[in-house]
Amino acid sequence: MHFDIYILKLFIMVNKKFFAELKKKHDASEGERRQIISLANQVLHDSKRVIFSLHRGEDKKAAESLGEIEKKLDYLEKKFGHSRLIQEGSYKAGAEEYVEAKMFGLYLTGKKIDKFSKINMDYDSYLAGICDLTGEMVRYAVKMASGKKFTAVGKIKESISDILGELVEFDMTGYLRTKYDQAKTNLRKIEQIDYDIKIRN
Repeated sequence: MHFDIYILKLFIMVNKKFFAELKKKHDASEGERRQIISLANQVLHDSKRVIFSLHRGEDKKAAESLGEIEKKLDYLEKKFGHSRLIQEGSYKAGAEEYVEAKMFGLYLTGKKIDKFSKINMDYDSYLAGICDLTGEMVRYAVKMASGKKFTAVGKIKESISDILGELVEFDMTGYLRTKYDQAKTNLRKIEQIDYDIKIRN
């Protein structure tokens, strides 16, 4: 008899309040996630447009767009907090694209590749964005070569080499290692472009 009561208790040992609390927290987290994804996707796409504008020489348009992107990033930071944001892959993708766009703008205006003063970024967003930056620099070098601005190509090669000289000091693994390997490939590309120019001229 006592054994039957014990077995019965095994089937009713559920704290409904506990599950209700879990449900509430889960729903709140999902609501935050949807909001973060929505704005992070905007940051990602807008950052790509900034890069496109910079390649076309539309500096003013790019600067205005970066300002709007930074407002979105600031809003996300204040509303959700950085530790919550970096849990979402969509935010990290948007942040990396923003870093790439911002750094590309800095480079084209002769400014240093440096820490942002207003926007809070994780080290991995910086590293991934800087690695991707080298790809945009190669594309810009191709544009310069097409316009027979060969001196600019040489300077871009030197800049990419300087960036890789700093990145080689990091022991990157996983996702960042893939980004770093892509940056090394970009260095080889610009070296080949510069070599071809010197051979032909």
